[in-house]
Amino acid sequence: MNKPPVALREPTTTFLHEAELHDDYAWLRRKGTPDVTAYLEAENAYAAADMAATEPLQQTLYDEILSHIKEDDTSVPYRDGDWIYSTRTEKGRQYVTYLRRPAEPADAQDAVLLDVNRLAEGEAFMAIGDLSVSPDGRKLAYTTDNTGFRQYTLHVLDLDTRELLPDTAERVGSLVWAADSATLLYATEDEQTKRNDRVFRLRLGAEAEQIFSESDERFNVGVGRTSDRQYLLLEVGSHTTNETRFLKASEPTGEFDLISKRADDEEYHVDHRDGFFYIRTNHKAEQFRLMRTPVSRTARWHWTEILPTIADAPLEDFDLFQNFVMTSYRERGLPVLRVFDFDADGLPAAPRDIRFPDPAYAAHGSVNRDFNTTVYRYAYQSLVRPASVFDYDVRTGASTLLKQQEVPGDFDPERYTSQRLWFKAGDGTEVPVSLVYRKPEPPTEGSDAAPTRQLASHPLYVYGYGSYGYALPLGFSAARLPLLDRGVVIAYAHIRGGGELGDPWHDAGKMMFKRNTFTDFIEATEFLLREGFGNPARVAIEGGSAGGLLMGAVTNLRPDLFRAVLSHVPFVDVLNTMLDASLPLTVGEYEEWGNPNQAEAFDYMRSYSPYDNLEALTGKLLPAILVKTSLNDSQVMYWEPAKYVAKLRALTAGQQSDRPLLLHTNMDAGHGGASGRYDYIKEIAFDHAFLLRELGIVTV
Repeated sequence: MNKPPVALREPTTTFLHEAELHDDYAWLRRKGTPDVTAYLEAENAYAAADMAATEPLQQTLYDEILSHIKEDDTSVPYRDGDWIYSTRTEKGRQYVTYLRRPAEPADAQDAVLLDVNRLAEGEAFMAIGDLSVSPDGRKLAYTTDNTGFRQYTLHVLDLDTRELLPDTAERVGSLVWAADSATLLYATEDEQTKRNDRVFRLRLGAEAEQIFSESDERFNVGVGRTSDRQYLLLEVGSHTTNETRFLKASEPTGEFDLISKRADDEEYHVDHRDGFFYIRTNHKAEQFRLMRTPVSRTARWHWTEILPTIADAPLEDFDLFQNFVMTSYRERGLPVLRVFDFDADGLPAAPRDIRFPDPAYAAHGSVNRDFNTTVYRYAYQSLVRPASVFDYDVRTGASTLLKQQEVPGDFDPERYTSQRLWFKAGDGTEVPVSLVYRKPEPPTEGSDAAPTRQLASHPLYVYGYGSYGYALPLGFSAARLPLLDRGVVIAYAHIRGGGELGDPWHDAGKMMFKRNTFTDFIEATEFLLREGFGNPARVAIEGGSAGGLLMGAVTNLRPDLFRAVLSHVPFVDVLNTMLDASLPLTVGEYEEWGNPNQAEAFDYMRSYSPYDNLEALTGKLLPAILVKTSLNDSQVMYWEPAKYVAKLRALTAGQQSDRPLLLHTNMDAGHGGASGRYDYIKEIAFDHAFLLRELGIVTV
């Protein structure tokens, strides 16, 4: 019989706020030591043995997913200056290749700009962070990570000679070229906390010069430029507050000027057109509005409103052009693209909306590099409609489809349907849920059963996140099709803490209101079951990172509600992590979770932290649980899920032989899992095989 590993117990106690925190597994933080490595490998072996019987199913799922992916493919090309850019994927190759060709002549052939497959040779992991061609088109600056720790190294490639220049730097975040194509600005992170805290100016061939440093540990720095390329921007931001500095792109050795100093709980985001900064801000506007101010007078008291805030439709973003501005709002939690022409005074007028046909979808701007264009490129997809790219003619209001992602393998969108539902939470708040499922067979003749009632015996899979104001994207997924084709009803719960309904929605699920996130998810699941969208005995749930915290919290609260739990890189050791300011992200995260050094926040976080509340599960029947993590994760350290599994297994030893508790650690990756596309599909096939097995669907 396959016996699970038993983690060594080394009790430690932390005293704070007249309370004791007991931790028997803190020793798992000793990364790279023989005992930690041995434990993680033992857990991997145990998980592999438990899942061995599903290997044919894993292979089938892998083959099915791959059958729905066009392996040889090219993206829609876009023009930037004198060049046309695109990307290519090729059958059998794990990574993308970046391409470009001259815009003239029209029949010019693509050449390789950067082949990530070549960079990945001999590496277990490879990811590109930032990538930017110089304004003159002759140099490429890019950053790479070969561990998954999201620690990027800067490279500069001479595109004429194809030789790497000696200019390089470590731990680089964002980067931007000045107009002279010889000066590069970039941000770097602190080695221990991974906070981007400094900005350097590099004149190629010379030593980099530090030009900015941010001491407040809540804030990160980044660099960019305005859409018209007239100004370089240096932004300093926390989760709730930011400020921006600007410098003429043609004068990179100059000093940055401050637009307006930071103010608590106020954000602003800047672009430039014809001597004015256009500013999206929540200054006296909870759901954001658009303002502008002359470059010569940038402090807040000079800002003039040009698009007012809309109480029930947050302004999420704007794309600025010479002749128009494209704004992105959310109405009832779904995106709407709204274009405004500029009048003679540079003010927005004559709004027109780009609307979309599906009840649950994702829409956003695509690559738009021509500031003087009259055509706006946008991307659209839905739960049943593959990713598409359109050009919208601002003059005529017509959208032209440039490409819809081909989905091979006998895919027919008419077999599937999606819905958008709302339910009332216990406190009366309306919460949206999006659904996708394969259409049930028509009722038999004479039956009066509603079509959705035919789904009442089907498995239900519910996904959630609910943190950082992040709105769940409702896009198409080829990896989802094998689940749908096996009758699984898939739901996305847009719970409080996310961003679907703007900042108020986020605020209602963070800090001292975090429990709303968990209760919303539980109530969403109960609502779907009441409405006949699944069998109460066959419910699976999934979440990752902060969504992994969600998985841990709802499992602690309602283990009886779920049959299977899939938890990716879960943030489950909330208190211990948030009490350690030396860890990456911790101090900046105080604005999302609270500061446990303060007694009230400590008590509240302690009440829901999954790791600190596992004792409540002793003696209860638990769901089958698969926890996935990566050794080089820089966002949620591997030891959080490892400790969680070790403690939960010790508390529930011998309780349930038919509902496994599994931990799998990718020893060569980071927060997002495997970097190669084929390796990533294998990970998905493993996860889905676990879910299907536990939901009683084991057919190959």
